[in-house]
Amino acid sequence: MTASIHKPFAARFALHAAAAATLACLAACAGTPTAEVPQVDHAASTQALKKLPRKAGERIAVAIYEFRSSVGEIPARGSTDMFKTALVQSGQFRVVERARLNEGVMREKQLNASGLATGKAGSEQLTGARYIFEGSITEANASQTQRSAGFSVAGMELSGSSNKDVIGIDVRIVDAASGDIVDVVTVRKVVASDSAGGSGIGNLVGTMLAKKGKSTTYVPDVQLQQQRKESLDVALRAVIDQAVVELAGRFPSVGATP
Repeated sequence: MTASIHKPFAARFALHAAAAATLACLAACAGTPTAEVPQVDHAASTQALKKLPRKAGERIAVAIYEFRSSVGEIPARGSTDMFKTALVQSGQFRVVERARLNEGVMREKQLNASGLATGKAGSEQLTGARYIFEGSITEANASQTQRSAGFSVAGMELSGSSNKDVIGIDVRIVDAASGDIVDVVTVRKVVASDSAGGSGIGNLVGTMLAKKGKSTTYVPDVQLQQQRKESLDVALRAVIDQAVVELAGRFPSVGATP
């Protein structure tokens, strides 16, 4: 008697569980995304920059004209601006604008020189850079490490995979007076991603019901998929931040006194 009661109960429970999982999946996919409040960048690499001890005295003047990409798969995008931001956040350098002089500083100087703006900007000289940084994305190793695995039973399939790419940059320090390359910094970073998925839960439930002689006509199925991957832009910023941390420590060895 007990067994006859438990079997229908187990079948109904399996059916209801599959239906509930299906509804939960649909609700998760169809729900309205929650608006997220913008936040100040608190990435570990950015915090490492801000925690650098400030140097006493006048900071050395540096500039960067353009951050290039030697890798076709990864355009330079806003890497020049990222690099300038990292230099300023580090508090180690006096960063002078060079990449966009014509769009801002020079226009203001022209307005002042023509008498259309107040002040002395038109007659004052620009601050000269003692060192010029030349940055380039030099390495992109796609799928350096890749793994995948799967499991199947009674029509239900579970799978997972992981992938690791590598991005690298080179930054050269050029003496603006002599043109000598006085040092080079190379930084690499792994960009990891993973995914997991499952399908055929309805097949498994149907198989279980069929073994008990129950109908499987209305057994729902569920498919789930999840993927996580670090943005290349986020990875590039982290690499640039680390390069600036390294530069801050190397400058005393190349004559950082202004």
